[in-house]
Amino acid sequence: FIYLFDFKTILGKNGVPVAENFRLEQSTIADTIQVGQVLVRTLYLSVDPYMRCRMNEDTGSDYLLPWQLSEVADGGGIGVVEESKHDNLAKGDFVTSFNWPWQTVAILDGRLLQKLVPELVNGRLSYFLGAAGITGLTALLGIKEKGHVAVGANQTMVVSGAAGACGSLAGQIGRLEGCSRVVGIAGTDEKCSILVQEMGFDAAINYKKDDVSERLRELCPGGVDIYFDNVGGDISDAVISQMNHNSHIILCGQISQYNKDVPYPPPLPPDIEKIQKERNITRERFLVLNYMDKQEASVLQLCQWIQEGKLKVRETIVEGLASIGAAFQSMMNGGNIGKQIVSISK
Repeated sequence: FIYLFDFKTILGKNGVPVAENFRLEQSTIADTIQVGQVLVRTLYLSVDPYMRCRMNEDTGSDYLLPWQLSEVADGGGIGVVEESKHDNLAKGDFVTSFNWPWQTVAILDGRLLQKLVPELVNGRLSYFLGAAGITGLTALLGIKEKGHVAVGANQTMVVSGAAGACGSLAGQIGRLEGCSRVVGIAGTDEKCSILVQEMGFDAAINYKKDDVSERLRELCPGGVDIYFDNVGGDISDAVISQMNHNSHIILCGQISQYNKDVPYPPPLPPDIEKIQKERNITRERFLVLNYMDKQEASVLQLCQWIQEGKLKVRETIVEGLASIGAAFQSMMNGGNIGKQIVSISK
């Protein structure tokens, strides 16, 4: 089975993605594989906010290619090798790719696959799509490269989209790196409770119920030193208004803006831009792919924290390839806690 970006619906820059933007079809693959190829069975697929950009002919990013209408969609995936004609991969190996096709079985170029070591994540292979994968790298390297965390400096970090795949890790990593106070912003009481009781955040704000500005003043009396920004929009405006001089915004994502025709990163409102400039607040685009020279060491650090129980991991898992469109729609609407994963086969 394969999952296609629907030939009927190129979404456009102002539309809201829905499950009907995709369709499931049954197809066949070649009977034999060529030298250098492997036959893989898909185990897990990832759906992520950046995929919304791939639903436009112009993704707005030079590192992202648009999904083509009536072609198989792709993204982060994990599978097991069923047959190999690649020298470095054997039957039974677990492998991953950032461009894994959304299909139950596939023939892939072995050079484009990375072999996985399940023991690094206590056997939880799906973690390589999240906490020990590109998501965890984004959180860790974003904080290290753009957060300017200093141990003993009594810094306060605020994380928006804090119960999502990246935000839930970023808050914990901020603490591990040396922040003295971490406050999350999420969209339900359940998410806020998980952030505080399970993931070690000092406090959490339900932006759908609370006055975000008022709660920030209560919870961050010394102001905000580091802001891990996953959402943009009004929430970010409220946080920036309470940031200190010479503080730092880690510009990770702007999910509230992804369904709108605006440049990335979206411009700030004039009054917020004035605050940013007057207080010398850094706000630079962060792209984890620019730091892949630090990938290996960073993944090992993430895995060590996972093994030691210092990094708590949450996943929202749905079963079956037919569920992937609905999972994508739910994730874009905040329906997930932690990483949204689609389990394909066991």
